Amino acid sequence: MADIVIRNAFLRKYGKTYDLSIREGRITKIGRVEEKGELEIDAEGRLVTESFVNPHLHMCKVYTFQIIGEEAVKHYHGEMMSGAMTAIELASKIKERYHESWIYENARKAALEALKHGCTHIRAFVDTDTKARLEGVKAILKLRDELRGVLDIKVVAFPQDGILRDPGAEDLIWRAVEMGCDEVGGIPWIEYTERDELLHIDKMFEVAKRYDKDVAMLTDDAGDASLRTTEMLAVKAIREGWVGRVTACHARAMQLYPEPYFRKLVHLLKEADMNIVSDPHTGPLHARVRELLSHGVNVAFGQDDIADAYYPYGRNKMLEVAFLNSHLLWMTAPADMETLYDMITVNAAKSMNVKNHVLEEGGKANLVILNARSVYEAIWIQAEPLYVISNGKLVVENEEKTTFHIK
Repeated sequence: MADIVIRNAFLRKYGKTYDLSIREGRITKIGRVEEKGELEIDAEGRLVTESFVNPHLHMCKVYTFQIIGEEAVKHYHGEMMSGAMTAIELASKIKERYHESWIYENARKAALEALKHGCTHIRAFVDTDTKARLEGVKAILKLRDELRGVLDIKVVAFPQDGILRDPGAEDLIWRAVEMGCDEVGGIPWIEYTERDELLHIDKMFEVAKRYDKDVAMLTDDAGDASLRTTEMLAVKAIREGWVGRVTACHARAMQLYPEPYFRKLVHLLKEADMNIVSDPHTGPLHARVRELLSHGVNVAFGQDDIADAYYPYGRNKMLEVAFLNSHLLWMTAPADMETLYDMITVNAAKSMNVKNHVLEEGGKANLVILNARSVYEAIWIQAEPLYVISNGKLVVENEEKTTFHIK
């Protein structure tokens, strides 16, 4: 007997309805399933896909917008993002109040929201610097361990205020990784000089290599066409043999690059097999998503922020992220919608090095049974998934009922 059998599931890859059997966390059969399941779910022709993945979330900052106020977001969202550095400096004030207890409670709320909306994997950036200390790291590591097997949280030790700019942050990154952080972060563009940007990357790679960790950095997150830290990161990945193990988030200055330089950067990104996570909904500039995809670069979307100093909205709902970016990128044709959907499922999983996150026999059983019959309808309506399956187990069941009282 299978653990779960899903009947009458509409599958994107096949364009028709099939049954799925799940045993020991894996999809064991797609087709006509004769065996019974301990749990049987009739999808009734609704869309069944891989679960959603959020490869960029500042998890220690969630729900702090009303505490910190609006000044930072004004600078971050200002014309051409010229005030991005100022926004970071203003936002750092919240860290004077950091404590493991309230960060944990906020992050847990955001994690349960993610599960409700069908997201089973999150890359959580956690501020690790002389202001934040290790309070956020302790909170998110605790949450990661608590939800293990239900929601996969990869914790990134992230020096939000820089390494050279914030003496002491480097030591805290080492300590955070020793405590159990899954990835090494960075934000090289924030440093004052090109030499310091390169040194920032070098120092974070030293940690990553010592502990054999993947690297995820925020690069070129401002309206300055002279920023080149995405290139620096790709070159470092190639030289250090970290091919396929590095992600650059934002890379917003890319929108301002002249075409010859952009094409050179694309070549480097492909050689490094480097992922780009873009969040167009959280800032006026964004990476050149369409062009990167057309050149074969893996691009995913992230939520980035949930009600913090950089973005006042957000629900950890990746269908909402796809919907917003469909408008911002003018990706509204049916083929575009399929691409958008990949960017919050399989592309996002690749950017986190999540293996076998694919709906096929032998793939991991991380699935959503949507209250929709097509990708178009899913992105358009954004209804909650009827069921969320994580590691072969049912973890969420959503019900929605509206009663009209009309004579």
